[in-house]
Amino acid sequence: MKTVLMVAEKPSLAQSIARILSRGSMSSRKGLNGTCSVHEYTGTFTGQLVRFKMTSVCGHVMTLDFLGKYNKWDKVDPAELFSQAPTEKKEANPKLNMVKFLQVEGKGCDYIVLWLDCDKEGENICFEVLDAVLPVMNQAHSGEKTVFRARFSSITDTDICTAMVRLGEPDHNEALSVDARQELDLRIGCAFTRFQTKYFQGKYGNLDSSLISFGPCQTPTLGFCVERHDKIQSFKPETYWVLQAKVDADKDRSLLLDWDRVRVFDREIAQMFLNMTKLEKEAQVETMSRKEKAKQRPLALNTVEMLRVASSSLGMGPQHAMQTAERLYTQGYISYPRTETTHYPESFDLKGPLRQQANHPYWADTVKRLLAEGINRPRKGHDAGDHPPITPMKSATEAELGGEAWRLYEYITRHFIATVSHDCKYLQSTISFRIGPERFTCTGKTVISPGFTEIMPWQSVPLEESLPTCQRGDTFAVAEVKMLEKQTSPPDYLTEAELITLMEKHGIGTDASIPVHINNICQRNYVVVESGRRLKPTNLGIVLVHGYYKIDAELVLPTIRSAVEKQLNLIAQGKADYRQVLGHTLDVFKRKFHYFVDSIAGMDELMEVSFSPLAATGKPLSRCGKCHRFMKYIQAKPSRLHCSHCDETYTLPQNGTIKLYKELRCPLDDFELVLWSSGSRGKSYPLCPYCSNHPPFRDMKKAPARLHCWTSTSTRPGPHCRVTARSTRAASSATLSSRSWWS
Repeated sequence: MKTVLMVAEKPSLAQSIARILSRGSMSSRKGLNGTCSVHEYTGTFTGQLVRFKMTSVCGHVMTLDFLGKYNKWDKVDPAELFSQAPTEKKEANPKLNMVKFLQVEGKGCDYIVLWLDCDKEGENICFEVLDAVLPVMNQAHSGEKTVFRARFSSITDTDICTAMVRLGEPDHNEALSVDARQELDLRIGCAFTRFQTKYFQGKYGNLDSSLISFGPCQTPTLGFCVERHDKIQSFKPETYWVLQAKVDADKDRSLLLDWDRVRVFDREIAQMFLNMTKLEKEAQVETMSRKEKAKQRPLALNTVEMLRVASSSLGMGPQHAMQTAERLYTQGYISYPRTETTHYPESFDLKGPLRQQANHPYWADTVKRLLAEGINRPRKGHDAGDHPPITPMKSATEAELGGEAWRLYEYITRHFIATVSHDCKYLQSTISFRIGPERFTCTGKTVISPGFTEIMPWQSVPLEESLPTCQRGDTFAVAEVKMLEKQTSPPDYLTEAELITLMEKHGIGTDASIPVHINNICQRNYVVVESGRRLKPTNLGIVLVHGYYKIDAELVLPTIRSAVEKQLNLIAQGKADYRQVLGHTLDVFKRKFHYFVDSIAGMDELMEVSFSPLAATGKPLSRCGKCHRFMKYIQAKPSRLHCSHCDETYTLPQNGTIKLYKELRCPLDDFELVLWSSGSRGKSYPLCPYCSNHPPFRDMKKAPARLHCWTSTSTRPGPHCRVTARSTRAASSATLSSRSWWS
C-alpha cells in the first residue's frame, strides 16, 4: 500500500483537515519533535487505496542568514553585506528539529500533498518542505506526478473536500518573490542597522533602545508618524469667526441654522455681517427640499479593513488582531484572514454562511428575515485574485470564544451580514433661509429603512429633529443671531487605523506584514501608543527620520519601497527575473548606504541636540582593569559599562539588575566582577565585563547575554576558569586570593 504525506502550516490546522478528510476515523501520535502530531488513516488517492499521514510544520521551516563570520558585527564591514556576504538557509527554530522530523515522516512516502496557507509565504514554505522531504521519498516512476498543492480558504468540510478533489501544484514564482524579499530585507536591514547601532550607541548613553534598526518597510512606516508629528509642531492656530442663528419653529422648539459662508478670518468683516443680520426680526424661507438618500452597505471585508476596525473600534493592536484572526481561522470559525479582495465571486455560496447564523441569540431575527425575503448581492469590490473576503464559517457565542476573540468574531460576522443586507434609506430635508442679506441653512434626516445599520448600529444615520413643513416665502421669528470666535486646531497624532490606510495607499508592506512593521516601530522605542491607539514618535524616532531626510530622503519616503514591492509582485506573476530584481535593488541600496556612511555627520548633529554623550551618562559602578578608574553603569537600553578614560564600552546581559560582586577582580584582566540578577528569586551569576565581550578561550563564545564559563546556578567558576585560576594563582594573588576565588 502506498503512502501519502500531507503537510499543513500549523498543528491545529493539520488536526482539523485530517478530521474532515478521514471522517474522524484516524489514529494520532506525537512526532519526534514533540510539537507536531501525526494523524494516520486509510483512504483512496489517484484511484488506489493508500495510507495517509497528515502532519504539520510551525510556520517557516527555514530562515535566511549570513554564513560564518558575516554574522559577527565586529569582524565585517557592513558594506560587505550587500554583495560579498554569502547567505544560507538555516532552520527557523532549531529546537523543533523540523527538517529531521519531516524527513523521518517523509521517508518511504510515495506522494506529498501540501496544505500550507494559500498566500505567497505559504508557497515559499511549500518549497522548504519539499527540499527536506523529496530526497527521502520513494523514487517516482517515469512521468508520475508526486507533488500536489491543496488550495482552500476556510476550514469547512466543503472547502477542504473540494480542495482535495482539485489538487494543483505549488507556485514557484510566488515562492521566489518571498525569497527575494527575505534577501533584500536581510542585506539592506542588517547593513544599515549594524552601522547605525554601533555608531550611535558608541557615542550616546540615553538612546534607550537596544537596536537602532533600519528596515525598508519599517522606516517609511515610522516616517508617516513623524510627518504627522512635524505638522502638529509647525501648526500655528488661526482665529476665525462664524455667525450662528436660531429661529423659532414653534412654541416648544427652535432650529439652529448654519451660516452659508461657514467662517471668515477677519473680525471686522464678521462684525459687519453680524450688524447686518442681528436687527432682523424674521427669517424668510427661500427653498425647502426633501430628498430620499441611501447610505451604502459596506464592501466585503478584507484584511486591511479588519485591522483598521480592530484598532479604531475594538482597541486591538494590528499584530494582536492578526494573531487572533489566525486562531479563529485555524479553529474553523472564519475564512482565511489574509486577503486583499473585497469582492465575492458569483459562484460563492453566500446563503451557506448566513444559515450558520440563523439561530444565533444576537442576530437570529435579522438573518431569518434576510433568508426569507431574499439576500441582497454584496457590492462589487476589488478582486485581487487571492482569497474570498473574510467570512464567518460557523456560529459561535461569547462563552465559547471569550474576550477579544469574541469581539473580533462578532465584528466579522456583523460585517458579513451587513454586506448581504439592504442599504440604509433616509429622507433628508433642507431649508434655506435668508436673514437680511445673509443665507443660512438647516438640515434634518429621518430614517425610512435602517437596512444594514440594524446589524451595524454604530453606522446608523444620526438622529436629528424632523424639520417643519414649509414653502418659499414663509417666515420664522429670529430668536438670536450671534458671532462666535473659534480657532483652527492642529491634526492629532496618527492612529493605527490611519497609519494602516497610508501604508496600503503607498504600497508599504503586505496585508500580512503591515502589523509586523507597526509592531516593530513600537518595540524599538521609535513610537509609543497613546490613548485612542494614537502613535506618538519618541525623540529617537523623530531624530532618525529627520536624519534620513537630511542625508537621503528616499530612505524614509515610501516611493522607493513601493517600487520594490511592485517588482516583487512581478516576480510572483512570472513577469520579472528574480536575479535581476535582486541585483538591481541591492546595487541601488549599496550606493545609498555608502553615501549614508559618508554623510552620517548630518544625522549626528541632530543626535547631539537630543541625547547625552556616554561619558555624561550613568553612574560609577566597577573599576576598569586597564586604567583602574571607575566605569559608569548605563542602565538605559542596551545596559552597558563605559570607561570614559579608555573610551571603551562593554555590553552587559539585558533585562536584569547589575551590581558590584564582592569587589573581586578577574585574574585574567584585573576587571572588577559584577553580579547579574534576573529578579529577587531568579537566576544570578557573576561575570567579568571584559571576558564576556572578549572571550579568552577558543571554545568560549562571545556572550553578552551571559558568560559561558560561569554557571548560572552557582557563583563558582566553570572548568575553564578553574584551570586558569590554578595556573595564574601566583601572578594574581594580590588581586584575588585562592581562597576567595573558590568561595
